[in-house]
Amino acid sequence: MSQKRKRMTRREFLRDAALATGTVALAGMIPTQARAGQASEPKLGARLIGKLEGPELVLDPAKWPKKFNEAPVLAELVKAGKLPPVEKRIPEEPMVVKPVHSIGKYGGTWRRGFTGPGDGENGNRIVSTDKILFWDYTGNKVMPCLAWDWKVSDDGRVIAILLRKGHKWSDGQPFTADDFIFWYEDVYLNKDLQPTPNPDFMVNGKPGTLRKRDDYTVVFEFPDPNYLFVDILAGSTAMGGGQATQQHFNRTMGAYMPGHYLKQFHSKYVSREEVDRKAKAAGFDGWVSYIKNRWDWRLNPELPVLGPWKTVSPINTPNWALERNPYYYGVDTQGNQLPYIDRISMTLAENLEVLNLRAIAGQYDLQERHTGLTKLPVFLENRGKGNYDVRLDPALNGSDATLQTNQAYEADPEIAKWLQTRDFRRALSLGIERDQLNETFWLGVGTPGSVAPAESLPYSPGPEWRKKWSTHNPKQANELLDKVGLSKKDGEGYRLRTDGKGRLRLELLTAAGAFIPHTQIAEMIKEQWKKIGIQGDVKEVERSLFFTKIKGNEHQISIWLNDGSEVLYLFPRHALPVDPVEAMLGHPIADWYASGGAKGKEPKDAQLKKALELFRTAAGKKTQERYKIAQEIWKIMVDEQFSIGTVGQSPAAMGVRIVSKKLGNIPSRQVNAQHARTPNSSHPATFYYKA
Repeated sequence: MSQKRKRMTRREFLRDAALATGTVALAGMIPTQARAGQASEPKLGARLIGKLEGPELVLDPAKWPKKFNEAPVLAELVKAGKLPPVEKRIPEEPMVVKPVHSIGKYGGTWRRGFTGPGDGENGNRIVSTDKILFWDYTGNKVMPCLAWDWKVSDDGRVIAILLRKGHKWSDGQPFTADDFIFWYEDVYLNKDLQPTPNPDFMVNGKPGTLRKRDDYTVVFEFPDPNYLFVDILAGSTAMGGGQATQQHFNRTMGAYMPGHYLKQFHSKYVSREEVDRKAKAAGFDGWVSYIKNRWDWRLNPELPVLGPWKTVSPINTPNWALERNPYYYGVDTQGNQLPYIDRISMTLAENLEVLNLRAIAGQYDLQERHTGLTKLPVFLENRGKGNYDVRLDPALNGSDATLQTNQAYEADPEIAKWLQTRDFRRALSLGIERDQLNETFWLGVGTPGSVAPAESLPYSPGPEWRKKWSTHNPKQANELLDKVGLSKKDGEGYRLRTDGKGRLRLELLTAAGAFIPHTQIAEMIKEQWKKIGIQGDVKEVERSLFFTKIKGNEHQISIWLNDGSEVLYLFPRHALPVDPVEAMLGHPIADWYASGGAKGKEPKDAQLKKALELFRTAAGKKTQERYKIAQEIWKIMVDEQFSIGTVGQSPAAMGVRIVSKKLGNIPSRQVNAQHARTPNSSHPATFYYKA
């Protein structure tokens, strides 16, 4: 092999990129142990990780622009009389954004890759300024979004949302409080569409209400203090996820809907016979499945939206295409209506390998979703040829590959018994050699340990909880397994079931197309478990089927990252079974929690029930009290090992950013967090092509 084509070795990569822990710790993100020879080489690593930065909102009306400009493609439509002028398309109180670096230029198509109909978040996160509130580029401060302001009563029971006067949907129709009332009265309270109350719209198990004060004021009210609700409206939650995000979780949108469009599909406004007839003619079994399809922004190009781009070619085609929303409510500080980029084109990649190869070849302009950390040496090697830069955005969640034990599993009573046995779960955790996983799949830049968030966060229970029951100790694991009654083994050293039905086998369910190579990680854990006599059977399924099985309570142990759990109250579904959509610790338990005990299945484990009770009380507490409750919850979860952590606090999930050198206003580092809807807090509407 010629010297020119020789690839860098892993050691050369770590040396040249300075990605080992000394550099990452310098960046203030991943506190792992320093390695020899790394501390003296911080510059490349610091540049690769970069400085956290982002655009800012101008909140003082006196500093807002007085004149407005628009993209050339829209100016042509205005000239032809097909569109009102820009000053009549934006609200009286526009969202004024100061770009991170400079005023941009109009035009261009943003090239990305996606993996199919199950990859909705690929677009959801880009258009997520359709949220009521959102988090700034640091991920620490709530900012206006669809609402230009909000008010909270002193007792925390009433939250008023002030909408922007003159705001319009992408079809030019007014966006007002009536869109919230339609959602609340005709969707959320409709049992056909929302069978179970959502915990995000409850406090202490009691439901909230919504009312219209005037056309541009919406009032949420709760029977008890709910100081958390503002954060919920800003987070990646059922209430705060926005119009786009809710479709990913097949929800009933983020507290509002375009009633003027959707009424034609609703049995309240069209006779049941007529709407069912229309549904069946369109290939659906009834009006409920039909209206859910019609309110899905990814599948229905006709749906009015509020984000910067709207779908023109749906996600179930080889090219998911978006075009600018002519009524988008955001402008820059010089009055240029956003977005700068005309179009987004996401081309279907048959699998993650293909997607990463295309990124390496420079076929994408900006891609942070599905780009693999294990491909980082090759990304760095091909930067010049592909005309792109590489940025790392480490996250703060505890585990990128978490073994979630189903605490409601019942298909096999023997397996169910062991999954619900604390010392059995602890033994499984002690049988995992996390350092080997870290070196193999995280290139040594992750932090091995439990599911608890990074110690730098106020939610952390403390550094001692990083290693508790989360180190490699096969001797102790074997002792625990013998102690609980699994001492008998077969001829190959695997432990036998206690019901006489042969070898004990645990199924590890993984999803194809995940950010992290969960299937390969599971295969390595399977090999590691041989030392403790546990047979692991790895089963990979398509991503949507993965979540269908979880919802059907069919899985024993699922493997997924616990991203979002670093800010526990804003995205709890990866930490606790509170959300029926992604309840990996037991869907029936989440139903029980969400319904206040009216549905589902009460957890058998007293400690899991205690954690859920603690979580339920938190909404009525102020910030510092919530921190303490979160710490107690994490102590329970780590000690009980309901969720078994492996390696986390890394850039492995949406933190390996491939950026074309043609693009401007790209942050050197962006916050990588579920609640911030990465890359949403970087305002993709301000990205632009320099040439």
